[in-house]
Amino acid sequence: MRKLQVDILGLSTSPHTNGAYALILYELEGKRKLPIIIGGFEAQAIALKLENIKPPRPFTHDLFKNIADVFNLHVNEVIIDELHNETFYAKVVCEANGVVHEIDARPSDAIAIAVRFNAPLFVTEEIMNEAGIREEQKEEGEEGEEEAVRETEEPVPLPVSPENRLDELQTALNDAITNENYEEAARLRDEISRLKSSS
Repeated sequence: MRKLQVDILGLSTSPHTNGAYALILYELEGKRKLPIIIGGFEAQAIALKLENIKPPRPFTHDLFKNIADVFNLHVNEVIIDELHNETFYAKVVCEANGVVHEIDARPSDAIAIAVRFNAPLFVTEEIMNEAGIREEQKEEGEEGEEEAVRETEEPVPLPVSPENRLDELQTALNDAITNENYEEAARLRDEISRLKSSS
C-alpha cells in the first residue's frame, strides 16, 4: 500500500449538498485533489482549528486531544485507506507507551483530530487514482465552481474607513465566539484578514 501525503486546501459549501461541506485535500507531491463530503459539525471543528479560533468550552475533538495529552497518547498520522460505495474510511495511527495502534475512524473526525496534533495526512494511491481530480480536469469547470462558492458567501460591504470597519469586525468576532457561533466567527476572521492584508 503506497501512501501519498496530502494537506487541506480548504472547505467549501454548495447549495446542492444540504448543509454538508466539501473538504478538499491536495497531493503534496502531485497535481491531484481529493474532495470529501463531510458534515457541518466536523467542518466547523476543522475550520476552527485551522483559523486558530479557541472556543470557550472544548469541542469533542478538543476533548480527545486533552485526554490524549494527559495519558501521553500521540497521534502519529491519519490515513484515508478505503473507499466503498462512495464512502471513505480512515485510520488514526496512535502510539502509547511505545505501542502503535490503528483506530478506525470517519475521515472527517480523523482529520479534525489530526489538525489538533499537527499529524500528517495520507491517502492511499489506490484511492487517489480512483477518486482524485487532476488540475487539468478542473481547469474547464473552475470558473463555474468559483461562481458556486461565491453564491454561498455573504459579501460584506467595505466602509469608507477601514479602521472603523476593523473595530466593528473585531467586536462582532468577539461576540460570535462568546455566543459559540463559530461559522460566523470563521467568516469574520477571514474578513479581518482580508482587510488587514489590503491595508
